[in-house]
Amino acid sequence: MTDPLDVAGLQRRLADFAAARNWQQYHNPKNLVSALSVETSELVEIFQWLTPEESARVMADPDTAHRVTDEVADVLAYLLQLCEVLGIDPLAALNAKIDRNERRFPI
Repeated sequence: MTDPLDVAGLQRRLADFAAARNWQQYHNPKNLVSALSVETSELVEIFQWLTPEESARVMADPDTAHRVTDEVADVLAYLLQLCEVLGIDPLAALNAKIDRNERRFPI
C-alpha cells in the first residue's frame, strides 16, 4: 500500500474522493486551474492587509493558523489534481525548475 503522505498517495486519495462523488467530470484542466486560483486568492486574503511583521507571526494565532493551514491544503489539493490530469510529476517539475534557476541565477 502506498504511504498516503507521499505525492502519489495523496493524488490517489484525491482521485478516489472525486470518483466516489462523480466529480471527475468537473476535474478538467480549466476548472482545476480556476479552482486553484480561487483557493490561492483565499490564502492571499488572509495576508492582504497585514504588515510584513504581522505576516511573519500569522501562525501564532490558532484561529488564523487553522485558516492558513486549510487554505494551503486546498491550494495543494488542486495543484496535485491538476498535475495528475496533465500527467506532470510535480516533484520532478520542481526539481527541474530549481536546476534551471540555479543556472539562470548563479551565485
